[in-house]
Amino acid sequence: MPVCSGNNQEVLSVTKEIQTTNLNIQRRRQVEARTGLSRSTLYLYISQGLFPRPINLGPRSIGWPDYEIDAINAARIAGKSDEEIRALVARLVAARKTMA
Repeated sequence: MPVCSGNNQEVLSVTKEIQTTNLNIQRRRQVEARTGLSRSTLYLYISQGLFPRPINLGPRSIGWPDYEIDAINAARIAGKSDEEIRALVARLVAARKTMA
């Protein structure tokens, strides 16, 4: 899968492709199930820049776009370093602003 390649342009194009096809929002428990992370580890990764911050869905609800979870999982499976994952997270968060 191109998300796993070292080429940043490929990652961006695949991320854009995923964004347009998979705009579902996953709640925290679903994210925990899909990533295998516990709640505390998920928030630790967020604080370390290894996972994107959630989006607000309402006053007491948050979630993450499917494509961000897919991209992070693909990077982990590919054995990307923490620095590479931080860069991916930064690109994913920046891409949120271009979607509106």
